[in-house]
Amino acid sequence: MAAHVERGMSAPPEVVFNTAIDPDRAAAWLPEPLRQDGGRRPEVVSVEEMRATWYSDSAPDWSAEIWVEPADAGGARVRLDLAGGDVPALAEETLANLAREVDDNLTAG
Repeated sequence: MAAHVERGMSAPPEVVFNTAIDPDRAAAWLPEPLRQDGGRRPEVVSVEEMRATWYSDSAPDWSAEIWVEPADAGGARVRLDLAGGDVPALAEETLANLAREVDDNLTAG
């Protein structure tokens, strides 16, 4: 099963993307099946397009892909495609977790 969700964030797109691909922050926002391989780094599909994917060797049915785009007022629009088990509600939760990590990243920096 797969789900596609979108969410706006009030942080610059570069901050959102860099937070998302930071392996030290992955455990706080990625679903458990995508963290099972030691939190390995995502495959950055395109730095210019701010697009990355995550796969798991131990849970091959699971994957995530994000795209981060500029939005109004210096914010970002994040699109997430999540595939795996029962993911529709989990996809919304995953983006909410990423938004918290972005906020923490902005507050810390």
